[in-house]
Amino acid sequence: MTTSPATGSIRRVLSHDNFRFFIIGDGISLVGNWVQRVAIGWLTWELTHSGAWLGIIAFCDLFPSLIFSPLGGAIADRFDRLRVAIISQAAAMLQAIALVFFTGLGLIDIWGLVALTVLRGAIASINQPVRLAMLPSLVPREDLSAAIALNSVLFNTARSIGPAVAGVAIVQGGVVAAFTVNTLSFLALLYALMRIRIPRAMGDGKERANIFRQAWAGYHYVVGHPGIGPILFLLMLAAMFARPVSELLPGFAAGIFSQGADGLAWMTSVMGVGAMAGGMWFLRYGTHLRRTALAAHALAIMGGALVVFTSLSNFWLTLPFLALISFSTTVNNISIQSLVQNAVDGAMRGRVMSIYGMIFRGGPAIGALVMGGLSESFGLRLPIAAGGVVCLAAWLWAAKRQHALAQSLK
Repeated sequence: MTTSPATGSIRRVLSHDNFRFFIIGDGISLVGNWVQRVAIGWLTWELTHSGAWLGIIAFCDLFPSLIFSPLGGAIADRFDRLRVAIISQAAAMLQAIALVFFTGLGLIDIWGLVALTVLRGAIASINQPVRLAMLPSLVPREDLSAAIALNSVLFNTARSIGPAVAGVAIVQGGVVAAFTVNTLSFLALLYALMRIRIPRAMGDGKERANIFRQAWAGYHYVVGHPGIGPILFLLMLAAMFARPVSELLPGFAAGIFSQGADGLAWMTSVMGVGAMAGGMWFLRYGTHLRRTALAAHALAIMGGALVVFTSLSNFWLTLPFLALISFSTTVNNISIQSLVQNAVDGAMRGRVMSIYGMIFRGGPAIGALVMGGLSESFGLRLPIAAGGVVCLAAWLWAAKRQHALAQSLK
């Protein structure tokens, strides 16, 4: 019996104990994360019935990355990444406990939700670059692209499972039950991180300049790099103009298609399935193709799918296009992350991945805030369709430059 390329890649990366511990614990935690994200969106809609507030809450979750991610990157290049990951996960669990407590006692209002969401975003902004920079320590260099793809598959498997769990939890026990599921899920990742055994995962120890100066050096490095700067620009366009659709789904589900929590769970889960398929496709084919071309052409698919999605009036017909949007954004994201991880200087990895994380989290925050605000005057469809047009324009720009980018990222 022959082994498919995807199956062989999965077996190889899972043969490394540290990565296996991480991926299992992270998978459970990610399911909880998606349960909480759906529950926060639904609670926001129940409190306000406003597309603008959906955008504001998404912004509050993601905008702290614009402030704290560079600091997180400097921390990742200066301190033990594994220890920082454990501390930040413990802090995130405390935030989740606070959300359960205040919601369960009926003390939560939209401003309390804003405050707890900002706190969650700040913690995640420190944690994400640390974990991204730690990933190359868990597998050999030759397995790094496959590990990134498998990590994305896991993220998006959780993105598919989590909303379904959230839908059941919200229907059966309200948003408090969903928030409790997320709180318990942190235990799995904390246990996994404590099982990992690697050499002290940090930079080379030579830099001890002011930490803010170190963070600024990361920006200077990215802007001056002929390949990393432009490819992260493509990531920014996808993050700002395509991914906000997922943050605004509660408005589409309830406000446009007259669906309840189960309809929102369908939409979010379908996007998770599409993203998971994108990760599996990359494992099978993407590791052997030119990733600059994948990053560019994925923009065309997501742009076209966004335009079609916003033109449909039947709820069930929208689901395949949501899956296609998510498939293409995942291929774009994995391609760009693997290109950057392989091209970056090891001593700058934490800071560069913090900028990647800032774009990955902060881009959708800005996009959701703007699109949610515009929805008050123009409805939700038109701003999302305009985002699709921007993605199509970005594809035309990138397609002409893909060969030069490929040479710069070797």
